[in-house]
Amino acid sequence: MMQSRSTCFALEKLGSSPLEWEDAAAFRDGSTTARFVVVDGATEAYDALRWVEHLAGSFVADDGPALDRDGLRAWFTQVQAMWAAAAPDVFASVIEELKFRDEGSFATFLGARLVGLDGAHPRWEAAALGDTVLFHVRDRRLLAHFPPLDVESFGLSPDGISTHAASVEPMARRLEFAYGDIRAGDLLFMATDALAQWLLVEARRNQHVLWDLLADVDHDATFAALVADQRAAGRLHNDDVTLLRVAVDTAEPSSLVVCL
Repeated sequence: MMQSRSTCFALEKLGSSPLEWEDAAAFRDGSTTARFVVVDGATEAYDALRWVEHLAGSFVADDGPALDRDGLRAWFTQVQAMWAAAAPDVFASVIEELKFRDEGSFATFLGARLVGLDGAHPRWEAAALGDTVLFHVRDRRLLAHFPPLDVESFGLSPDGISTHAASVEPMARRLEFAYGDIRAGDLLFMATDALAQWLLVEARRNQHVLWDLLADVDHDATFAALVADQRAAGRLHNDDVTLLRVAVDTAEPSSLVVCL
């Protein structure tokens, strides 16, 4: 039997306050199934913070969506209704009200789960809209990344989840899906766009060093120092960054019984 152990690190863009971080991430570890999500709110969108919180919290909830096209289509409708129901009774201005109704909010989406952790064929499954990326690493080597973007594909008006009801069907059609077998010792990293792009570049340069480095990050301050160093060197674009690390290992028995 295997289990997941997840850790999330995040940092706002340089020049912003922590309250202006417009990503969100959530996870629910387990020894049978586990769920994970990372979303990246559009800076120009209306109240992106509230939208990403809705998405992240509802995806990992006990009644979170099935990870297929029909399940996610229904979830899109559900979270849009949640968004609309939480709208202010009175907007700060007419402009704010128009922005809410006409533009709404928007976020890229990467949702994943681990299944079969207590069986013979454990695997990860993922769905995505946009350029938040999952990296599957085994023995310090990248096995796959999803969506399979190249370095030049970031920042080009990515897909995502909108608050507009008319967007549900187009979003459902554009969803991408992937899966991969997992073993004890594997690592999954889920990263928002700027960080995902940096990971792809660094993996080409020296992936053994990269994955060891990220596997060993054990404190928010360590992650912040790494991000600051790469930004200062011009290697990492100045944007909100989020890294969700999922370690898959062998579950310890909950009790030990000795028969004499």
